[in-house]
Amino acid sequence: MNPSGINPTEFKVLIDPTPIQQKIGSIFIPETTQESEKFAQIKGRIVAVSPLAFSYASKEEWTAAGAEKPKPGDLILYAKYAGVRTKGKDGKEYVLANDKDICALIEE
Repeated sequence: MNPSGINPTEFKVLIDPTPIQQKIGSIFIPETTQESEKFAQIKGRIVAVSPLAFSYASKEEWTAAGAEKPKPGDLILYAKYAGVRTKGKDGKEYVLANDKDICALIEE
């Protein structure tokens, strides 16, 4: 389910960036640094995928490569500083990135 109200078009993917730590040991990280670092992270979860995203390979090609087409809910690695930041109707900030910016699926 997509609580953001943002539906990607063309070859875009909507990503929920993984939150960063608020403190390291007993040292608190300032909120402004946390905010900028949140979007420098390269780990996140796919929220929504446009119909054209990942269409450069057929299902058979994905299977032959031993991979599967990324889908909503998958934990991923994506290119650092990829896409644009945008706020959803739920108040959370998301990253809207190109499908080619997805580098890997992370097994949980």
